[in-house]
Amino acid sequence: MRQLYLIFFLALSIQALTAQEIVVLDKNSNEPIVNVAIFNPDKSRATATNIDGKADISRFRAEEELIFKHMSHKELQISKRDILAGNNKIFLEAEENLLEQVVLSAGRFEMQPGEIPQKIIGLTRDEVQLNAPQTSADLLESSGQVFVQKSQLGGGSPMIRGFATNRLLITVDGVRMNTAIFRSGNLQNIISVDPLAVEKTEVILGPGSVVYGSDAVGGVMNFHTLKPSFKKGNNNFSGTAYSRYATANNEKTIHGDVNYSTEKWAFVTGITYSDFDDLRMGANGPDDYLREEYIVRENGNDVTKKNEDSRLQKFTGYNQVNLLQKIRHIPHDDWDLSLGLIYSETSDFPRYDRLTQKREGQFRSVEWYYGPQKWFMGNFKINKTGHGSLYDKAQLTAAYQFFEESRNNRGFGETRLYSGTENVDAYSLNLDFEKDFKESQFFYGGEYVFNLVNSTASVQDILSEEVQSDATRYPDASTWQSLAAYASYQWKITTDLSFQSGVRYNHIFSKADFINSGYDFPFEKANLNTGALTGNAGINWKQNRFFRWKFNLSTAFRAPNIDDIGKVFDSEPGAVVVPNPDLKPEYAYNAELGLDWTPSQNLRFSATGYYSLLEDALVRRDFSLNGETEIEYQGEPSRVQAIQNTAKARVYGLEAGAEYNISVALRFSSHFNFTKGEENDNGKKSPLRHAAPVFGNAHLTWHKNRIKLDLFTEYNGKFEYEDLAVSERGKPHLYALDKNGNPYSPSWYTLNFTGQYEFNKNWLATIALENISNQRYRTYSSGIAAAGRNLILAVRYGF
Repeated sequence: MRQLYLIFFLALSIQALTAQEIVVLDKNSNEPIVNVAIFNPDKSRATATNIDGKADISRFRAEEELIFKHMSHKELQISKRDILAGNNKIFLEAEENLLEQVVLSAGRFEMQPGEIPQKIIGLTRDEVQLNAPQTSADLLESSGQVFVQKSQLGGGSPMIRGFATNRLLITVDGVRMNTAIFRSGNLQNIISVDPLAVEKTEVILGPGSVVYGSDAVGGVMNFHTLKPSFKKGNNNFSGTAYSRYATANNEKTIHGDVNYSTEKWAFVTGITYSDFDDLRMGANGPDDYLREEYIVRENGNDVTKKNEDSRLQKFTGYNQVNLLQKIRHIPHDDWDLSLGLIYSETSDFPRYDRLTQKREGQFRSVEWYYGPQKWFMGNFKINKTGHGSLYDKAQLTAAYQFFEESRNNRGFGETRLYSGTENVDAYSLNLDFEKDFKESQFFYGGEYVFNLVNSTASVQDILSEEVQSDATRYPDASTWQSLAAYASYQWKITTDLSFQSGVRYNHIFSKADFINSGYDFPFEKANLNTGALTGNAGINWKQNRFFRWKFNLSTAFRAPNIDDIGKVFDSEPGAVVVPNPDLKPEYAYNAELGLDWTPSQNLRFSATGYYSLLEDALVRRDFSLNGETEIEYQGEPSRVQAIQNTAKARVYGLEAGAEYNISVALRFSSHFNFTKGEENDNGKKSPLRHAAPVFGNAHLTWHKNRIKLDLFTEYNGKFEYEDLAVSERGKPHLYALDKNGNPYSPSWYTLNFTGQYEFNKNWLATIALENISNQRYRTYSSGIAAAGRNLILAVRYGF
């Protein structure tokens, strides 16, 4: 009899324990949610959901309130008694302001990340405030998956999977930012995007030409700026005030944004102003980076001065202002209208790498600076939902952008100041549709882009102040047009297997007139009329609860732009690039395989391997003009070069990551990137210039109650002289010198710490100490050393 009682008691105990196992599901998709933190109000008891969304809540008392918290869902508080009375199921609602559960960049409409074969990384506004990036280039670099090169403080040229500059595409609010004068040399246009006005950043790693067209060869960087939101209740106003100071360059940044809404109208206004002084480098590293001397003009002469603080990189500071205004109107449940206005302008900012170049022991340039970089974008969007025979969602985007950039330079001992200004008027129109079927979605649309390039140039005698016109960088009034149509199909074959494919046709027209160029070219015009067909196909397969596979095949292209066919500029000391009208698009063929492995509920590994082949690569090579291989340019004999379709390139690499939730509060994460690139020019093989060395980061993050702490490291591998691209070997001023006097890029690391404290729902303070060990380093191919030990103080007030 005693044994029967014991068996009965054990059975009841097992039943009670089983009855206290709950499952947490997404309210919309009904999918289990992993790593939901569950705790009581004083956090004396806690647990978390496993990979199946399940958790045992037997440790909590029957009368206790339980709080459910997940990074991409709204927080929920409910009593244990109510949970057990409700079939042990908890449904969490996705957080509207955090877009981790949907991806916008794979198409022009929202898609589920578990159905996409491409690798896409995302950065939220909360991460911006924790990482405190000074520019959007720094924001991308903080991801640990995008490499960034800098020629000057006012710069930042991303590299993704061995590609950079005009082989990467930038979009802002779905509008392409790349223009007809995006060059193959390092770019700084990305700093025009205000990181404090960005709601979410998404980066497609790999080709994106099916949706975005030309230039999306190595990746697509999508910035989604603040969106007017409709507030519930009587509080129609909300906003943020933010201020930051950093010691390395005496940064002073202030930002403010305000959102106002009524029942059908919403407005958001934002402004950011940043002022940066000269940047101070670290104390421990190569002496080759030190700024021992600089040039000033005194009493009508160019004079070399000794730098009293050689770690201070003289003539690197600048300032910048960013403005944003958006209006949103919902006249009906099916219609959503919005108007966005964005403006950015910098002061003059010196090109630091040119100011450190020497010739026969003397500085080449006394002045070399970019004039104010200006960018304006106005875009109008109409979103329509419905259930018609042709579409369920439709979106019309009409945009106008204005770009202005200028270059100014004067050689040592020279009295002539050369100046050139470029303006681009960019118009675009996109019409996109989504049609939903039972287990699939069909996306299709069209795009038209028109760029008008205006270019002026002058030479000023700084003594007499006489100004004369000069030959322009580009043919004035040049045009570049793109007309395209695309279609993409998303098929959810089973709950665990999705297939995606797409195709796009682009036709490119460009015109450039050289009659009044000021040069004796053997041609008067360069007209381009060409087409490009691209496509992709891939699968996303959740094999089981441990393994998820992604496989994708894709092609991409870059059509020659005005910078390729019509530019005249000094590419490097002693060389000048001239126009070449005989160009065609370059094509990329890409394959990638990704794996997510989750061996336990708190541990996850990811890895993606990729291989890209670039055919008919547009590269700068020696050229002849009217039979001449050398001409005079700005008073200096220069070797003639031109952009040509003469090379092939291949890139392969591995991206790996790990996430380990050590406890509810403590988390470890890491990213590692390996890229290998090779260029083949008529049988001559050499390293690919934009294939970055090994790089990555690792974070140990602790988040409990109102405190968040982040201890992290960032690192960059070494490139020996032989690893450098041939074009980089001739730039010793950018690199450290090895024992043989040859340039090389040393490895480096930094140790950093960031802390945040949330005083209440309104006030948030951030303190960070970057580069704690005060390393002196440059990221690969950069012309400026990175910041030394840097203390950052920031405070945010939200209402």
